[in-house]
Amino acid sequence: MQANNINSVISVIPVKNFEESLNWYKKLFGRDPDVVPMEGIAEWQVVESAWIQVSIDPENAGSTTVVLGVNDVEAQCKTCSEANVPVGDVVEYPGVIKMAEAVDPDGNKISFVQDISDSSSD
Repeated sequence: MQANNINSVISVIPVKNFEESLNWYKKLFGRDPDVVPMEGIAEWQVVESAWIQVSIDPENAGSTTVVLGVNDVEAQCKTCSEANVPVGDVVEYPGVIKMAEAVDPDGNKISFVQDISDSSSD
C-alpha cells in the first residue's frame, strides 16, 4: 500500500448506549453530527478528510483511544469544561507534547495532544 494513496481517516468509537454517547459527543464537538448514515451510527468531520464515527458496538465499547491534535491544549480543556465535558489535567512531556484526556460514558479515551517540540522555552 502506498501512503500517498490514502485520502481520509475515520476513527470508529464503539459504544454501548448510543443515545447517551451521542449526547456526550454532541457536547464534546459542540454540534450535532455531520452525518447519520444509519441507525446507531453518527459521524463528525473534525478536520478535512478526518472523521470520528460513534457506532453502537457493546462488545467493544470502552476499548478505544482517539488522539486529536490541537493547537492549544489549555484552550481545548476550557472549551470542554464550558460544555460540561470533564477533562483530566494537562500533562506535559517537556519539549515534546502537552496532553489532556476526556473519557466518554463507556470508557473510550479522547486524548487532546499539542505538539510543543518546536516551541521555544520561556
